[in-house]
Amino acid sequence: MTKIFVFGSNLAGRHGAGAALYARKQYGAEYGVGIGPTGCAYALPTKDYALKTLTLEAIEGYIKEFIEYAEGHPDDEFMLTPIGCGLAGYRRDQIKPLIEKYNRPSNVIYTKEWEDEDIN
Repeated sequence: MTKIFVFGSNLAGRHGAGAALYARKQYGAEYGVGIGPTGCAYALPTKDYALKTLTLEAIEGYIKEFIEYAEGHPDDEFMLTPIGCGLAGYRRDQIKPLIEKYNRPSNVIYTKEWEDEDIN
């Protein structure tokens, strides 16, 4: 089972800070790839090409695409970070219901950061 690091990205694929930078350095996320599989990571957009935060509705669409991708790759384990809860500025209680709405498959695992008290 391949472990895939799922991080909040921007559509421009500028992985310069936070979990995106970590994904680039540790999991081979390619600079310029802002959506979908990249290296041993998956870029889930929470910001647009101009690095402006996306609406929750737009993020939900990308979450749905990710869930469908994860369902189609049952042999991979997706380590889902608190997307949208860092630089994008949303709270976990705003993002998590969008994930659970699509019946998170068993191969999508919340990382420990979802429980950290120092983020929203």
